[in-house]
Amino acid sequence: MSACRQCPRLVAYRERVARDKRRAFREWDYWGKPVPGFGAADACLLVIGLAPAAHGGNRTGRIFTGDRSGDWLYGTLHRFGFANQPGSTHRADGLQLPRAYVTAAVHCAPPDNKPTHQEFQNCQPYLERELQLLTQVRVVVPLGRVAFDAYLSARRTVGQTVPRPRPRFAHAECVDLGDVTLIGSYHPSQRNTQTGFLTQAMFDRVFATARQLVDKHP
Repeated sequence: MSACRQCPRLVAYRERVARDKRRAFREWDYWGKPVPGFGAADACLLVIGLAPAAHGGNRTGRIFTGDRSGDWLYGTLHRFGFANQPGSTHRADGLQLPRAYVTAAVHCAPPDNKPTHQEFQNCQPYLERELQLLTQVRVVVPLGRVAFDAYLSARRTVGQTVPRPRPRFAHAECVDLGDVTLIGSYHPSQRNTQTGFLTQAMFDRVFATARQLVDKHP
């Protein structure tokens, strides 16, 4: 994955950001490549984001690491026993995700945080492969409607059941897919958290449910 150059627009953007660094991170050696998923091979919980942040995952080389969204996500995962520490700042900070795995629908930082339809299509095989390899997943939490749709699309492609009518995204709503429970969640972006569209209590509700469901599969 880290050598992928399928999307010229994303390649140009991720490399330009890595070269023309934000002043606060001028001493960093930016990753500037596709950012792989991260977590446990025996994960029961799968969390799917949209794409790495330009100065977050694209800088640190680890998904949801080095930005405010990651602070929310890993802090919440820690409270519910899915992370060994509440923060994630760089690839060597000691973070572990017992029984959890975090990935994204697109693995390169996109301009304006908006991948194109073709870029989603180009990246989907990576998510498909993760679904095939993570055989113990029992709960899936897509962060935002776009990640929700990307998961269902990848799931159908690998031959896993997708109900008809197709499930609709709603925050904290559980959908039983037979082999897994799908729980939609609003994305912990700064826009959502700073405006109160997503509160900590709302986010906690999602992962409290995930914890209860995972504990049914010791």
